[in-house]
Amino acid sequence: MANLTTNYMGLKLKNPLVLGASNMVTDIEQIKKAEAAGVSAVVYKSLFEEQVQLESLQLDEDLHEYDFRGAEMENIFPKIEHAGPKEHLLGLKKLKESISIPVIGSLNAIYNPTWVEYAQLLEETGIDALEINFYRVPVSDEASAKMIEDHQINVLKEVKQALKIPVSVKLSSFYTNPLNFISKLSKAGADGIVVFNRFFQPEIDIENESFYFPWETTRKGDYQVTLRYLGLLYNKVESTLIANRGIKTPDDAVKMLLAGADAVQVVSAFYENGIDYASTILEGIEKWMDKKEYASINDFKGKLSKENINDEFAYQRAQYIDILKNSSEILKTHPLR
Repeated sequence: MANLTTNYMGLKLKNPLVLGASNMVTDIEQIKKAEAAGVSAVVYKSLFEEQVQLESLQLDEDLHEYDFRGAEMENIFPKIEHAGPKEHLLGLKKLKESISIPVIGSLNAIYNPTWVEYAQLLEETGIDALEINFYRVPVSDEASAKMIEDHQINVLKEVKQALKIPVSVKLSSFYTNPLNFISKLSKAGADGIVVFNRFFQPEIDIENESFYFPWETTRKGDYQVTLRYLGLLYNKVESTLIANRGIKTPDDAVKMLLAGADAVQVVSAFYENGIDYASTILEGIEKWMDKKEYASINDFKGKLSKENINDEFAYQRAQYIDILKNSSEILKTHPLR
C-alpha cells in the first residue's frame, strides 16, 4: 500500500489532500465527515478585516438612526458594540476542538497592526498554522509593483515575528514576476506558499446595467497556471508548496505533485460532489501510485518539474511555438465547425 504522508509547513500530514478555506467549515458535522473521508487538514474560512469593519459600521448606523430626533431619545438604549472577530474566533476554536487533524486559520487584513493583532488572536484559538492572503487590486497608477510587494513582505515579517506557529502565504498570480516575489517571501520566512488564490471577479448585468459578483466553482483546467509555476518553483525556494485552484480529480492532484507540490487544496470538487468525494480522490492517487510502483509521495514529487526534465522549454512560452507548428495535427482532432 502506498504511503501518502507529506510535509507542509512543517506539519506532517497523513496525505496531501487539504480542504481549502470555504464556508463548509461552519458545519462541524460536515468537517467530521471530511476527516472520516480522509482529508488531512482543514483551512478555516478567512477572517476579513474589511467585513468586520463594515459590519461594525452598519451596526453603529442602525443603533444611532434615531439619535437627536427628540431630546428624551438620545440615551435610552444601552451602549452596544460590534463583537469584532469574536464570533469567527469562537467558531474556529470550536472546530479545532472537534477534530483531530490539523486546522489552519486564514486571514485577510488591511493595516499592518491589524494583521498582527488578528494573527495573534487566531493563534490563541489553538490552530496549527496560519494562512495569510495577499491580494491587491490596483485602482490607480500611484502604487508601483515594488511598493505593493515591499508592503506585503513587511506584513509577513511582522506576522512571523509575532507568532510561534507556521505561516503560509496565499497569493494570486497577478504579480509582475510571481517567481521573484515568491522567492522574496520565502527568504522573509514564509513556511508555505499557496499557488494560487482565486478571487471572485466583478461582472456586468447588461439588462439592469449594474455590477454583480457571480458565485462559480472552478472549471476543468483552471489549475494550469498553478501547474506551470509549481514546476518552475520546485526546489527553488525553501518554502513548502501547496497547489490550489481547479483541482477536481485524482488525476489533477497527481499532476500537481508531479510538478512539485507538497500538497493540494480542494474546495469546488467538494461543493460539486459532496465531502465524501475526498475518499475518491485519495483512492485515485493511491491506485496511480501502486500502478506506477511508487512507494511514497517523495518518490515522484517534482519528477516533472523544470529541474528534473530534459525539455528546457516545457514551462516556457516556446510551447506556443510547438502548438503553432503542429496546428495541422490539432485541426485533425479538433476540426473547426
